[in-house]
Amino acid sequence: AGPAGGGPAGVQAQYARLVGTQFLPPLFALGYHQCRWNYKDEADVREVDGKFDEHDMPYDVLWLDIEHTVGKRYMTWDRHLFPDPEGLQRDLASRGRKMVTIIDPHLKADADYPVYNDAKHKGYFVQTPQGSNFEGHCWPGTSSWLDYLSPAVRDYWAARFLTTNYVGSTEHLYTWNDMNEPSVFNGPEVTMQKDLVHHGGVEHRDVHNLYGFYMTMATAAGHALLRPNRRPFILSRAFFAGSQRYAAVWTGDNMAKWEHLAAATPMLLQLSVAGIHFCGADVGGFFFNPDTELLVRWYQAAAYTPFFRGHAHIDTKRREPWLFGEPHTSRIRSALRARYAILPYLYTLFRDAHTKGQPILRPLWMEFPDDEATFGIDSAFMLGPALLVAPVTAAGAATASVYLPSAAPGGGGAPDA
Repeated sequence: AGPAGGGPAGVQAQYARLVGTQFLPPLFALGYHQCRWNYKDEADVREVDGKFDEHDMPYDVLWLDIEHTVGKRYMTWDRHLFPDPEGLQRDLASRGRKMVTIIDPHLKADADYPVYNDAKHKGYFVQTPQGSNFEGHCWPGTSSWLDYLSPAVRDYWAARFLTTNYVGSTEHLYTWNDMNEPSVFNGPEVTMQKDLVHHGGVEHRDVHNLYGFYMTMATAAGHALLRPNRRPFILSRAFFAGSQRYAAVWTGDNMAKWEHLAAATPMLLQLSVAGIHFCGADVGGFFFNPDTELLVRWYQAAAYTPFFRGHAHIDTKRREPWLFGEPHTSRIRSALRARYAILPYLYTLFRDAHTKGQPILRPLWMEFPDDEATFGIDSAFMLGPALLVAPVTAAGAATASVYLPSAAPGGGGAPDA
């Protein structure tokens, strides 16, 4: 490439050669994902799954948050709530669907919890400066954190995904790595102290941003052990340069507010031009309860983003897409179907991201670099080279103004209502 890097596409390709390209996900991961904290038991999951069919709404993945475990011990199942997790996963798979469970890096300090106890005896936890296992608080209470900077720890973690170790799992189960900044509820800035010690004597201050990266690397290795020659699917909260080789990323705990719907587009554009191509925001907002207009507009916008998941906090009202009556149910159904209608195109864009390092979701200036009017636009985006998407992000909007760039080099454009 020349001095300017061969234009925006050339810069993206150069950066991808440096840090790696987007992993090519399995096709199901490009569909719609249904999640909340939490689907309470097996009957709840089966009812939600059946309602998608009853209401003729396509979806591909059902997610379980932390409450499905035994006291938030990851890689366990509360058998009172989920007596047959293998059967549940196989039933979903019989209809072409998958399941995702949440697995965080903090392990409950419990001698009767094998994942924790084995790691403790092997010396696999992040250490204090005095040489003891670091303990802090997260969802399970007192916990320790695996030191994923160690290759031995990553190998140990990968082996946990085998069905002989993760009892209740099947080949149809995929993974959500959350709280991996890492989040420590009673730590400074809700994370680890900077002088904690990692593999090789490295202090946490020097590798903080790499912690989540190495966790997803290890999880991806676990998926490869579980499903040789099959593609992984992992969602991660934390990320670093190169995390696109292992995991999708979402924008975190947003709110059911119009401002947060509007903020999703510039946030996802920033992630995309930084190489994190498989990205999305929680549909409807994680906190609080969206009104029907906001929820419909969010589905309509998110249907054109790379990662498409509905998610909600445990204290919110249920918001499965059929619960709001007409015309809202039909509008959400149309948004879901619009997503599935573009899957061949979207899959092609993922292939280009994987092989050429090109973003899936692009700022307008990337496709129209000679049109200076596009340089400041972050309320609309290009999905690949062919689709311009301008989400409606204001309550009660009956019209919208969309800037249509000129395809002619150096040309202008005109606003179109």
